Amino acid sequence: MPEKIYDAVFTEQGPALDTWADFVAIVRQLRRDCPWDKVQTHDSVKHLLIEEAYETVEAIDDGDMTGLKKELGDLLLHVVFHSVMAAETGSFNLQDVIQSETDKLVRRHPHVFGDVTVGSVDEVLTNWETIKIREGEKKSTMEGVPRHLPTLLRAFRIQEKAAGVGFDFPSPDDAWEKVAEELDEFRELASSDAPIEEQEQELGDLLFAIVNHARLSGINPENALSRTNDKFIRRFQGVEQALEAEGRSLVDATLEEMDRHWDRIKREEQR
Repeated sequence: MPEKIYDAVFTEQGPALDTWADFVAIVRQLRRDCPWDKVQTHDSVKHLLIEEAYETVEAIDDGDMTGLKKELGDLLLHVVFHSVMAAETGSFNLQDVIQSETDKLVRRHPHVFGDVTVGSVDEVLTNWETIKIREGEKKSTMEGVPRHLPTLLRAFRIQEKAAGVGFDFPSPDDAWEKVAEELDEFRELASSDAPIEEQEQELGDLLFAIVNHARLSGINPENALSRTNDKFIRRFQGVEQALEAEGRSLVDATLEEMDRHWDRIKREEQR
């Protein structure tokens, strides 16, 4: 048996291996014996994979470790299920999936499994992108950004990819100058009779610039906006509940009355 490249302290022991083998065997049997499982295809369940990924993120956001354990299991089920289906057609099998990812992790971490020295996280990320280019995995660095990512997160990942090969602002201050420039351009266009398509383009440039500044400041804009969305919903529902306690509804209230409750809720939260 060839010598292992990793530290022996991280080797999985018998019970863990048995649990893994049982799980894979159960998925294979479901594929053979369950009427629903046996008729599924990669295409028919791909939306469920996306759903499970979002549910996993939600459990992380909620700090729900019990939920996270469950959702990670659901994600793992999809990895195994797709691999089992692929094995049926001879495309690849689960071992191929794991071996391919193992090889990639080793190749792209020469500072752990090789003789490369790095001094920072940024150097690790730069090496990662450089190795990908040398491997010829993609024709373009941008091909590594999925089309179906949420738009804000996609902008963030596009910028990370570009930064990984050195195409980036030198500092957050430089990125902020771009935000100010794009804001002026959007304000000028929005106050004109420019077609909506042109205004959308300028707004897109502004949002992209804000994402760049956030990234360089160490802020994930997807997380930031998600928290703001949750905050708005929480406060708006508080307004609804306050009006309901008065025997009224939103349609009965004026904007000034809704603002009054909103401001009160905001002050209470800030305290």
